[in-house]
Amino acid sequence: MTQRLYIDLHVVQTVPPANLNRDDQGNPKEAIYGGVRRSRVSSQAWKRATRQHFDDHAPETERSTRTKRITNELTTRISRDNGLDRDDAGRIASALLSQLGLSQGKKARDTAYLLFYGNAQLDAVAALVGDRTADLAALEEKALAEAVKELPVAETFTTGHPVGVALFGRMVADIPKLNVDAAVQVAHALSTHETQLEFDYYTAVDDKNEKDESGAGMIGTIGFNSATLYRYATVGFAQLTDNLGGDTQAALDALDRFVDSFTLSAPTGYQKSFAHRTRPSLVAVVVRTDQPVNLVSAFEEPVAAEAGIQANSARRLAEEHITATRVWGDTPLYGAASHTFTTSEPRTKDTAETLAQAFGEPVAFADLRTTLRARIANALEAQA
Repeated sequence: MTQRLYIDLHVVQTVPPANLNRDDQGNPKEAIYGGVRRSRVSSQAWKRATRQHFDDHAPETERSTRTKRITNELTTRISRDNGLDRDDAGRIASALLSQLGLSQGKKARDTAYLLFYGNAQLDAVAALVGDRTADLAALEEKALAEAVKELPVAETFTTGHPVGVALFGRMVADIPKLNVDAAVQVAHALSTHETQLEFDYYTAVDDKNEKDESGAGMIGTIGFNSATLYRYATVGFAQLTDNLGGDTQAALDALDRFVDSFTLSAPTGYQKSFAHRTRPSLVAVVVRTDQPVNLVSAFEEPVAAEAGIQANSARRLAEEHITATRVWGDTPLYGAASHTFTTSEPRTKDTAETLAQAFGEPVAFADLRTTLRARIANALEAQA
């Protein structure tokens, strides 16, 4: 059994005026924490941004898809690969997927809920019918269902998981055999300080207005705020390895891709209106053998609204890590950080020194990823 290892990822990132993740009123999501209102970005929003980031950098067959339209996707594959009419391909696709027992949605051939799967998994399902498609298309519905019922459709979705499914899992309430336990937990990102909701009142002028016409062709408002966010995620390496069929090297690759994508991704809400993409000021990784530890308690007392929120937030995080390690006596297996603070600048000197005490001297992000992989590989080798 793979050694119990948890890789905690702590990120401090400042975002300018933005609306990354809106609520039911169209305004930025918020939460009360430490008695004050904070900016919040849901875990679901950042998980999707993370998944899209590493899918953008992966071959098509290694990507994952979450959709109600799985029947349509399988129809496209069967039709494309065999030159079959879409109606006939759709009948075969429906017969194949009926084995899963998926509840039907309101639209024809839609499932009742989103199903998360690997593109390579659906390719494998399409390949199950091989060159039999013409013969299958000639059958009546009952005979078609009988002809494909022995094909291992369900088994195809329970092996060969892509990184997305292996990391974030899959929940199908009424079909437990399709469930995949998530290897990752992602917290809702919270601002380290109190925030206020603001509104951008905007107008759009009609370019074809006559000279004697004035006023706007359109008027509206967009809610926004700005914040220094604390973001946290943890990866259970044993679960990740299990989800990838026991392949340790594949799990190390998946972990590396997750660290990269979680760090560099961002939700795209109103991105064209606010151009809110930034890079974190601090990324710290901590490898533990006991349990994951979220350090959000560092910000239960909000950071004061003054110059240096970003640096003060990073220092608070480092102090919380140092204090927690001293009090509980559970020294992590490994810790490292990449950050933008330096001892040569007076306003960040204290922060840089505290970060060094907590996580060691800073390293470039690429080196952080490389060293993290090597340390976990060494730990697993030592166990063996």
